Amino acid sequence: MSAPPTAPARPGAPTAHRGLRRFRAPQPPTPERCELCGEQLADHNHRHLVDTERRALACACTPCALLFDRPGAGQFRTVPDRCLVDPGHTLDAATWDLLQIPVGVAFFLKNTDLDRLVALYPSPAGATESELDPGTWETVLGATTLARLLAPDVEALLVRRAEGSIDCFLVPVDICYELVGRMRLLWQGFDGGAEARAALTDFFARVASRARPLREADRP
Repeated sequence: MSAPPTAPARPGAPTAHRGLRRFRAPQPPTPERCELCGEQLADHNHRHLVDTERRALACACTPCALLFDRPGAGQFRTVPDRCLVDPGHTLDAATWDLLQIPVGVAFFLKNTDLDRLVALYPSPAGATESELDPGTWETVLGATTLARLLAPDVEALLVRRAEGSIDCFLVPVDICYELVGRMRLLWQGFDGGAEARAALTDFFARVASRARPLREADRP
């Protein structure tokens, strides 16, 4: 027996599919908020804090960032915004090989909670950590003034080997994790793929344009 015909919906009458439209329609992006006080963050380029106990980044409004922008402020430390390059220091291929990093990009930071240097590099799985012994650290990067200026937990030495040269910058640690997230999103195949390589080139071009050459007054 065939099913009875369904009566047409009356004009203006609610139907189930109309009620579901709100779930299918694109939702406005949720505004980012300070992870300490809950204040809405108006600027996408807001400040970040490093949670030294959880080894994680937290978004922060300007007042909270200023609150933790001093030594001894507890488990949170404000990420600075300086970006430096040392024109007088270069790395050669033989020195780079001592790092035993399987890709052409890595960043190094001093972790106070672990009381050691942490070396990380982008990969399809995110930030991959490689332990580096102090002797290798001193051989490879200890000769540059940037290593002596490095603020623990919140700054990193970002290095890249490409096209016969090796670049080294002192950068805020949050942009290193920005790079990691970008590479994880774009990575394809064994070597990352053309889109990931193009994004990497663009990223380092922006870092180079932002970096200020080291001055005599900067030296410790």
